[in-house]
Amino acid sequence: MHTAANVEHIAYFGRNSVLLSNEKVRAIVDDLGGMMPEFSLKKGKGAVNAHWIPDFRGNSGAPWSAEVHANYWKANILYILAGDFPCSPNFGPDCTVDGAKLPAHGWTANERWKLASSGVIEDGKAAYAAFTLESPDAHMPLSYTKYDIVQAGKPAYYSAMTIENHGDAPISINLARHNTLGSPFLQAGCRIYLSAERFMTAPKGTEFDDTGRLAQGAEFDSLLRAPDRKGKPVDLSLVPGMIGYTDFVTGAIPARKSLGWSCVVNPVLKLAYVTFFPGPQGIAHDEIALGFNDLWMQYGGRSFTPWALHEGGADRTFCLGTENAVGAFANGLAYSRAHPELLGTPTIVTIPAKGARTLNYGTALVELEDALLSEAITDVEAEGDLLVLKTARAHQRLSLDASFSGLRELVSRLST
Repeated sequence: MHTAANVEHIAYFGRNSVLLSNEKVRAIVDDLGGMMPEFSLKKGKGAVNAHWIPDFRGNSGAPWSAEVHANYWKANILYILAGDFPCSPNFGPDCTVDGAKLPAHGWTANERWKLASSGVIEDGKAAYAAFTLESPDAHMPLSYTKYDIVQAGKPAYYSAMTIENHGDAPISINLARHNTLGSPFLQAGCRIYLSAERFMTAPKGTEFDDTGRLAQGAEFDSLLRAPDRKGKPVDLSLVPGMIGYTDFVTGAIPARKSLGWSCVVNPVLKLAYVTFFPGPQGIAHDEIALGFNDLWMQYGGRSFTPWALHEGGADRTFCLGTENAVGAFANGLAYSRAHPELLGTPTIVTIPAKGARTLNYGTALVELEDALLSEAITDVEAEGDLLVLKTARAHQRLSLDASFSGLRELVSRLST
């Protein structure tokens, strides 16, 4: 079987994009906002895409214009939104920090990344695309370098993003990966599992005030028992389908963890979508550990555009954000700086003056063995370079770079 990884430059939804692929998966990265509208597992002559592509996504190829588009889309990010993307230095609504005007979810999710290089190495063992982004505001002198990589034979894509501070003072920022799932992978009946063990719903005063069913600012210790606004328990681990509510929950990843993760299982398709990244005990020097698993449960609670077709209309948007972040809820950098700790976990990461920090990150779409479909996923661990999915009575070992040693080595070679 031909297993080589490959890279192609394509036009996708009127955008400049890079397609990274092997015999198992396809991963598409837009230069605009670093959006990844497709991460799909190949099936027959087609593929099952796990990533959300909004039906309201602008596809004309025309750039965002507030005069033309703001009445319906309201913000640039809603015009270009899709799938997984990096959020920094802001995670949440637009705000002004240190004199810098930060758009919703930051420059990394809104600006156009420069494709620095791309290629196939070691006779197809890996394909990569390297992107760079410079801060558009001198008040916050940051630069970003991102390597997106697919390895031969692996049903996953990896991203290594280095943030460099060119200023003379340290800068505290937010950082997140905004993995968002949609149809055809996401269906009612999917199950959600997280590495976090303590949870909290969004407090009052957020965009979820009028859309949610969950109690506001409430702490709880299991996704199986989240309090709603009537005091009744709700099982958030079960995706209910379109129920007319949109909610947000954050969960703190324990400091003892060597690996942070989230996992969504589709028992009908027998597939699991897994995000994984070095935890507080697994980071190397100058690396970042994402401290929170965040769930954005977009199950139909927004009666305004673009989620609805008209103001006051019915929200027709069904997706699930399994986001992993350093941030206080998704309330923005200004809020995070004012609340530097949540559930005992830091909400900001500091990039030292004239220094840099790197986030290593993996996302996999794997076919599950039957033994793992009938029970809850209780843990995801790195076993050497293997990723191990565990239930109470079974486990499945996956040949993935769970230690990130291969990613670190590859990026080191590519960057020299």
